[in-house]
Amino acid sequence: MNNINAPQLYLDDVVLNPEIHIIVCTGSGGVGKTTTAAAIALRAAEHGRRVCVLTIDPARRLAQALGIEELDNTPRKVEGIQGSGTLDAMMLDMKRTFDEVVEGHSDPERAQQILNNPFYQSLSSSFAGTQEYMAMEKLGQLHSQAQADGIWDLIVVDTPPSRSALDFLDAPARLGSFLDGKFIRILSAPARGAGRGIGKIAAMGFGFFTSALSKILGSQVLNDVGAFVTAIDSTFGGFRERADATYALLKDTHTSFIVIAAPEADAIREASFFVERLNSDQMPLAGLVLNRVTEVNLPEVTREQALAAAQELAAGDAASKFTASLLELHAQRVSQVERQQEIAHRFTAAHPGIRVTSVRALSQDVHDLDGLREIGDLLSSPR
Repeated sequence: MNNINAPQLYLDDVVLNPEIHIIVCTGSGGVGKTTTAAAIALRAAEHGRRVCVLTIDPARRLAQALGIEELDNTPRKVEGIQGSGTLDAMMLDMKRTFDEVVEGHSDPERAQQILNNPFYQSLSSSFAGTQEYMAMEKLGQLHSQAQADGIWDLIVVDTPPSRSALDFLDAPARLGSFLDGKFIRILSAPARGAGRGIGKIAAMGFGFFTSALSKILGSQVLNDVGAFVTAIDSTFGGFRERADATYALLKDTHTSFIVIAAPEADAIREASFFVERLNSDQMPLAGLVLNRVTEVNLPEVTREQALAAAQELAAGDAASKFTASLLELHAQRVSQVERQQEIAHRFTAAHPGIRVTSVRALSQDVHDLDGLREIGDLLSSPR
């Protein structure tokens, strides 16, 4: 899409910049975000950088493209890198990361008590925002490891496939507020107060309250919540502090956000929404990658010209009819290009200062390193 009215995003200025240590790829689901993150990571590695790519994509396409049988919560070396750098890849295991937080911030006995708690097991597996929070937690862990031993100089993050572009940034605060909130503290007050001498009046008041809640939630749920909060009082004291530290890391000049979208109305609306949020939070935004863009081989032949020529040839011999069908196909692709350009122009008109690059749609899915290299070349080429 060569006629986008926007400043050019030269992605190599970001990917190969030694001052950039974190690249966050974000956007709505189904726009090629995971593939783009992998291609960026591979290109950086093959140009000499030491890279770790973290994906939160449940489809596990990244492992297949990188030639790894399966990704898990531990960074694994990618073989076949053509260059002086290195590449490790991993996929976030939400529950395992949560367990690591427990194990890393408590003694073995208390850790096991928390891990066995039914309420914790539910929270760590399915609580809204947990995946997004653990993505932030893991990013903080990787960054600390990179600083400590120098194993990586670039971390590429493929953000969760959330419907809302706000989830990745807001989840830490939501989860921290939940754990620190008044409601969960009230639920746990009887268990926590038993050893602290809560007055008789307070105890009676909590008794009436928890009696009513028991009828709604069940007494076992309340017991599990109370035991959980009692156990985490000291263990999770750093929840909010770590979230704040990672949030500050994302705002640092050594971080760069890349928004990825397809030339489709819904994806562009989501991209526009996220760009506005990143700007309002003063996050370092590199620009927009417009992915899977349709191109035509003969752009000088208009849709009308192609259809007119096809109509003249349609009544001829077999060769003429075949040519007519090709002309009709060209006309369809021209219409698609025009529709995509109109959608892209809506974004650039609303965000005139945002840098943009585009990647043409490939004829087949990316499934190996060569495919990722091709994407990397397209990302770094002038549109």
